[in-house]
Amino acid sequence: MSEARRRGLRVADTDDKGRCVMVRTVRFHELGGPEVLRLEDVEVGEPGPGELVIRVEAIGLNRAEVLFRSGHYIEPVKEFPARLGTEAAGVVEAVGANVAGFEADQPVSVIPAFSMNDYGVYAERVIVPASAVLRRPDGLGAVEGAAVWMPYLTAYGALVDVGGMRAGDTVVLTAASSSVGLAAIRIAHRVGAVPIATTRTRVKAERLRKAGAAEVIVTDEEDVAQRVLGLTAGRGAELVFDAIAGPGVVELAKAVAPGGTLLLYGALSGEVTPYPGFELGMPALNMRTYTVTHETTNDPERLRRAAAFVSSGLRSGAFEPAVDRVFGLDEIVEAHRYLEAGAQVGKIVVTV
Repeated sequence: MSEARRRGLRVADTDDKGRCVMVRTVRFHELGGPEVLRLEDVEVGEPGPGELVIRVEAIGLNRAEVLFRSGHYIEPVKEFPARLGTEAAGVVEAVGANVAGFEADQPVSVIPAFSMNDYGVYAERVIVPASAVLRRPDGLGAVEGAAVWMPYLTAYGALVDVGGMRAGDTVVLTAASSSVGLAAIRIAHRVGAVPIATTRTRVKAERLRKAGAAEVIVTDEEDVAQRVLGLTAGRGAELVFDAIAGPGVVELAKAVAPGGTLLLYGALSGEVTPYPGFELGMPALNMRTYTVTHETTNDPERLRRAAAFVSSGLRSGAFEPAVDRVFGLDEIVEAHRYLEAGAQVGKIVVTV
């Protein structure tokens, strides 16, 4: 990838009269809160080899963008102005060299499979790698197409592909009101497992039950390990799927069945995460991290299996997007403030 392309300084597109085409693009010129986001006119060029131009219709917001924007993500911002976003839905406008299987006007979704230092989808039109684009299933609108893939690919990749979740397993889901948590509930039902959701207060408990959680544990009021052990006749959960990490993993580990797995896919706590096995007397505990970009979306075979599983669930009605609230592109600062507040149940989507 050229330096100019990585920085977003692309050769300008032109219209049929040879004039430059500018598109509204969200960028930020310094680290900080939602207020650093700017909606600016940026030139868009032709796709290079292995790339597509997508006319964006909707953007799915993710916690990773908050962390990237504020300087707390697993990779730092390399230079400014910087872009944001890895998940969107729209239609193909142009196809680069060495790309097969896509054509103009085809409805598609962009999935998290690249660094935000290289590409970003918070814009009216974007250039993205074709390897990060999936055909949008028939009947799936743009808002839904921007809300479904990251949650379901993450939950499937971690729980089924890596964790080996099977019928009869119990899985504990922290931060269960997130889009990934809600997807994990449905995937657990799909394979015959039992999903136990956790949430900090009772505000979201009833919505989690309606979403399909077999049980809901309110962590401000209840001991998670004691509840899980009580619900499983003392056995514990075969899988604990944790978005929080930090010191709390010591207590979560007490809820894991012997030989079970504590899967960490997020670090919402922002604190150092210990390995709990030593403090707990070295039980038969597996503990590992999972990142959807590293283990699923950048592995063609794993992505093929994951996309087939999710598409099957969408066609059957077993899976559906969970959209909490929709904002407009000119409301991106407000959308990020809402995302940071953490009151949502499901996905926040921005329409373009």
